[in-house]
Amino acid sequence: MAGPMGRMMAGGGPDSRSMDFKKSGKRLVSHFRPERVTIVTLVLCVVLSVGLSVIGPKILGRATDLVFAGIIGRQMPSGVTKDQVLHSMRERGQGSVADMLKSTDFTPGKGIDFGAVGEVLLLALGTFLVAGLLMAVATRLVNRAVNRTMFRMREDVQGKLSRLPLSYFDKRQRGEVLSRATNDIDNIGQTLQQSMGQLINSVLTIIGVLVMMYYVSWLLALVALVTVPLSFVVATRVGKRSQPHFVQQWRTTGKLNAHIEEMYTGHSLVKVFGRQEESAKQFAEQNEALYEAGFKAQFNSGVMQPLMMCVSNLNYVLVAVVGGLRVASGSLSIGDVQAFIQYSRQFSMPLTQVASMANLVQSGVASAERIFELLDAEEQEADPVPGVRPEELRGRVALEHVSFRYDPDKPLIEDLSLTVEPGHTVAIVGPTGAGKTTLVNLLMRFYDVTGGRITLDGVDISRMSRDELRSGIGMVLQDTWLFGGTIAENIAYGASREVTRGEIEEAARAAHADRFIRTLPDGYDTVIDDEGSGVSAGEKQLITIARAFLSDPVILVLDEATSSVDTRTEVLIQKAMAKLQHGRTSFVIAHRLSTIRDADTILVMENGSIVEQGSHTDLLDADGAYARLYKAQFAQAVAEVD
Repeated sequence: MAGPMGRMMAGGGPDSRSMDFKKSGKRLVSHFRPERVTIVTLVLCVVLSVGLSVIGPKILGRATDLVFAGIIGRQMPSGVTKDQVLHSMRERGQGSVADMLKSTDFTPGKGIDFGAVGEVLLLALGTFLVAGLLMAVATRLVNRAVNRTMFRMREDVQGKLSRLPLSYFDKRQRGEVLSRATNDIDNIGQTLQQSMGQLINSVLTIIGVLVMMYYVSWLLALVALVTVPLSFVVATRVGKRSQPHFVQQWRTTGKLNAHIEEMYTGHSLVKVFGRQEESAKQFAEQNEALYEAGFKAQFNSGVMQPLMMCVSNLNYVLVAVVGGLRVASGSLSIGDVQAFIQYSRQFSMPLTQVASMANLVQSGVASAERIFELLDAEEQEADPVPGVRPEELRGRVALEHVSFRYDPDKPLIEDLSLTVEPGHTVAIVGPTGAGKTTLVNLLMRFYDVTGGRITLDGVDISRMSRDELRSGIGMVLQDTWLFGGTIAENIAYGASREVTRGEIEEAARAAHADRFIRTLPDGYDTVIDDEGSGVSAGEKQLITIARAFLSDPVILVLDEATSSVDTRTEVLIQKAMAKLQHGRTSFVIAHRLSTIRDADTILVMENGSIVEQGSHTDLLDADGAYARLYKAQFAQAVAEVD
């Protein structure tokens, strides 16, 4: 999968495809609609918190004015008024000092009013405490809204995966799909946790501070706004440069995870065929690609914060210079300038924070697009409502002029007709690629037929719900599937109801798995992982066969089910299956002699068509395709068994 096709399958499309940041961002925000009440409460808390926070500097400015007025008043002679003192200064040639002090509310001969200063400071302290408490409540609400939204998104992804057709997974690497369902959703959650509340707070802070700046001095407010266009240019330019790298970063992450998953699950084969160096080389190449994409994304977006800090410092210098001139002219008090400098910092800081969050937001939206790609994938055809079901499940299967093709331009099965009566065992043989497994996939509705129809007891299976259809079919595949848990739990997985330990053990005995299970340290309570560590390939197959016994199906599908067991065990399994198959329809795909000889009917498939059918003896007498297969594959096996 290292070639161009592998790259296309891993990424789900060409790597050069651009991302619609605005559209994906809006769609991500729309997922918060169920949290409207929480979001409104959150915004109210942030509005109140920001409102109190922006009032705080004005209150502190009042304390500064009181202290400065006390210092000036103590140095003036008592018994005169403020106007008399200023008039006296102008007569002495100190007009500039008088202009500066005219905005100061001092009383000649009176020092600092510590009581008033204390009241103002307590008011400021209370204001900031309440603002902090409201922000803590807002943070909790953010966590609540984000976690609930991520919970629903995970449910959406899980539900979508269950509705996707088998062809979707056939065309993509398993690790890449898993990366979307795990890494990308986690990245979205972390992005929203770290940026959502802060973003709301920053935007409202910018608005609130701007209002207070105009209230204190419209001229200084205009000076502070001079740098806003520069900040906007920096943010947009850097954002456009870094966004494609974030898209590439998460695509490369998916590819790397797919490679790791493949190499880990097949590590034995990698070693057997001496492909360690090649695997390590592919890992190094993809790891290097991830490093490059991640470095470029983080570097480009990381440049934004120092650039914004530079703009913020420029804003500070302009405000300080113009504010100092306004104090000197008596147009503003020192406390107002102090408050304004705090406001300029409060104004620049959220701008810088919004800019610094750009890398988080871009990374999160890049992951969101990958999730939306998955959620928008074409689903399998919906089940009919209400679904039709046979009056009585007996297991009569009929294929009527069935046609099927994976690729529209490449026919695989053409005009195939077949009738299987209840209780009959049908063996399907033929060379690789003849369509044997495809036939079973069509019966299970893993794929839908291109033409014709398949009926179960006279009912078209396309009119049945998939759950209803598959509940009557037991399936054992060549590739065993076990999950992390006890052996008893793995066997019980085949049952659609609660089963007893006795029923589990009975199914295991029928599959001839009971003996080896009891030799394990904890017997049926032995815990195995999803790789089936601690049991052999043949023993894993016996467990899956026991699972099929327990499901008590109307139809049995055995796709090379006994390929991993020895000949003697296979004979025992066939005897047990003879009991299970009584009154049930069985489809057996196998090359092993015993399976084929025991079948009621043998179908020989070539190029998607049935070229021969009949009993083992009849087909040998016909000396056709089956006889050639028999001589090539089974003659030696007959000699060994006999």
